[in-house]
Amino acid sequence: MLFDTHAHLNALQYENDVEEVVQRALDEGVSEIVVVGFDRETIERAMELIEEYDFIYAAIGWHPVDAIDMTDKDLQWIRELSEHPKVVAIGEMGLDYYWDKSPKDIQKEVFRKQIALAKEVKLPIIIHNRDATADVVAILEEEGASEVGGIMHCFTGSLEVAKQCMDMNFYISFGGPVTFKNAKKPKEVVQEIPLDRLLIETDCPYLTPHPFRGKRNEPGYVKYVAEEIAKLRNLSYEEIAKKTSDNGKKIFGIK
Repeated sequence: MLFDTHAHLNALQYENDVEEVVQRALDEGVSEIVVVGFDRETIERAMELIEEYDFIYAAIGWHPVDAIDMTDKDLQWIRELSEHPKVVAIGEMGLDYYWDKSPKDIQKEVFRKQIALAKEVKLPIIIHNRDATADVVAILEEEGASEVGGIMHCFTGSLEVAKQCMDMNFYISFGGPVTFKNAKKPKEVVQEIPLDRLLIETDCPYLTPHPFRGKRNEPGYVKYVAEEIAKLRNLSYEEIAKKTSDNGKKIFGIK
């Protein structure tokens, strides 16, 4: 009973063996996966995967790094696709100040447009934040994102920021970095998050957890995230697996 709430099985890294990767996830006890599409190509592949596998769901949105490429036509297309019963969130969206492909003002505009869309179609949002915390939190507040809530994906921020986000109806999701020896802040924060706001993810094929760090990540490895959190919180693995799975179903509206 594990829920990988953020995976990119639509990435080229799985082009030749996605069936085997999915089977390994099932063998490890993964019962739900949300595949996140963030541009034309990856959204199209995510929509294919939700038709192929009954336990795979999709989140669809536009990544901030590529904000400069998004058109009004793309936004309308996302709106139309969001009517599919297995599309469970809008995103990933947000701000990324690490890469400089898309100017900050365009990133912000695209971010705001997607929050408005999520409110219109009544779906939660998945937030990508890299080196942009103050602006991300400010925009979530200004745009009334608490109306739909969502997920702070692969959270590496402070407990104070986590509390601000939880106050706006957001869940806090942890991935592979929480298993890294030098990940002091995520380890500290994950111990303080209320259990009913905690999620786990892989962000595969990226951010592979220990002991596979440096290799391609996959949904089955979400168990290592759950194991580390269980250890840090002095709880059983089964308790963390069940609670994070229940939380995932709740935020995504999965029965």
